[in-house]
Amino acid sequence: MNLPTLTSADFLPVIPALILVLGACILLISEVFLSAHASRGYQAVLSTVTSVIAGFVSLSLLVEPAREVFLGFGALDPFSSFLTFIVCVALALASLTSAGFLRTRGAERGEFYALMLFAGAGMSLLGLSNELITLFINVEVLSIATYALTSYLRRGTRPSEAGFKYFILGAFSSAVLLYGSALLYGATGTTLLSDMVQPLRNAMGDNRAALVYTGAVLVAAGFAFKVAAVPFHMWTPDVYEGAPTPVTALMSAGVKAAAFVAMVRVFVTVGSGINAKLPFVIFSTLALLTMVVGNLLALPQRNVKRMLAYSSIAHAGYLLLGVAALFVVQPGQEFKLLGATALVGASPEAVARVEALRGILFYLLAYTVTAVGAFGIISMLERREDEEKGTAWDLERFSGLAQRRPGWAFAMAAFMLSLAGIPPTVGFLGKLILFRAAVDVGLVGLTIVAVLSSAAGAYYYLRVVVYMYMRPVPEGAHVLERNWMTELALVVSTVAVVVLGIIPGPVAEWIAQAGTLFSR
Repeated sequence: MNLPTLTSADFLPVIPALILVLGACILLISEVFLSAHASRGYQAVLSTVTSVIAGFVSLSLLVEPAREVFLGFGALDPFSSFLTFIVCVALALASLTSAGFLRTRGAERGEFYALMLFAGAGMSLLGLSNELITLFINVEVLSIATYALTSYLRRGTRPSEAGFKYFILGAFSSAVLLYGSALLYGATGTTLLSDMVQPLRNAMGDNRAALVYTGAVLVAAGFAFKVAAVPFHMWTPDVYEGAPTPVTALMSAGVKAAAFVAMVRVFVTVGSGINAKLPFVIFSTLALLTMVVGNLLALPQRNVKRMLAYSSIAHAGYLLLGVAALFVVQPGQEFKLLGATALVGASPEAVARVEALRGILFYLLAYTVTAVGAFGIISMLERREDEEKGTAWDLERFSGLAQRRPGWAFAMAAFMLSLAGIPPTVGFLGKLILFRAAVDVGLVGLTIVAVLSSAAGAYYYLRVVVYMYMRPVPEGAHVLERNWMTELALVVSTVAVVVLGIIPGPVAEWIAQAGTLFSR
């Protein structure tokens, strides 16, 4: 009997994750040989360089044909490769902003950057997971690293509270995800997503239908926690506020991106195996609640860090709108998500679904460069002695910023306009692509709600701009220290937000290729 064997081609999709793990190990080993007062400026640079190398490798994998790897436990496709690129962008920018933040607190250590790289490796592997147990393990890899990062600054009650809440609720969501996966296994007899379609169809014809529906709902609930969808959002503002600001940036961008890609991969299989109506109902309901509640809760916030936390919830709602658009199927049609190379002769609805898939990836990239940049500005304005009092992130911190640091004010204005979806920023283009795809498949009502919610969100984003440009510098304002690494991250983020909003052509070609999702 010929047993299946692994080939060198099976290891291609995990090369970026291996690079990140190698960089993390080098950081940990080098820390052993440093004294307590030794300079650690190289650590942020090493973490950034490692992320950049892994990002370039992931881009090179976009040209690889979609196929199974590791005996079906993983999938090498442009969809997962582009996710890895997004994660590496978030890692590189978060590493740069971490240098000055940690140095002012005397907390710069190799394990911080190592944990970030380990979390990034888990995010990358989560995106290519094509089997439920592998998916769960990679969720735990990235979760454990982010739990530790959340409470990394042990002094004070806020980091400890944030880490404890994140750990308890994260463990609960992982249990829900695992239980849902167990129910799907019980109904189909397999955990491989590629082999699950036909068993799901068979299960719908007998008394296992309830098992399938319950398992699918529980798996969706587990992912909803990771993407901070309402009503699974309760952890977000407290954790985002208590975590170190560069960690908050990584969580809001990288963790969300990985969870969305994994969720799409799982529910493409579920939608193919039963019918697309269940995923559509789940995600359209989550999208409606998340968009409305996220924006409403963000409106009264004066704490900018909490405001961006609620804002991230609202942006998860816009992404969920794109996910819901994937599962709109006309009566009499069978759900099948087409790849980028199979659009000729396809129905307009099928083409719109593929455009929604591409729109999700573009929006994730747009949100990553915007959110990490915005949190980078916050990290430079906050002071350690004000964190316990809760005033470190008050709107007053931004008063007169245009007079004190005009470059920072311009960057923050660009980030706020992008988050609000105002042209000519990349955030506007991301919303345009998603909303257009939703309208093309018939989700007109839900898109109108999204547009109105986005308009309401413009109020609290533009309020920050008003404080920066139209309020005087407060008396006794402290001196704003500059850090070249953080400012480099701001320059890169600002250029990406503006240039990709005006000339998206180079990234559009990658997105067109990345819209290919492996499926049998």
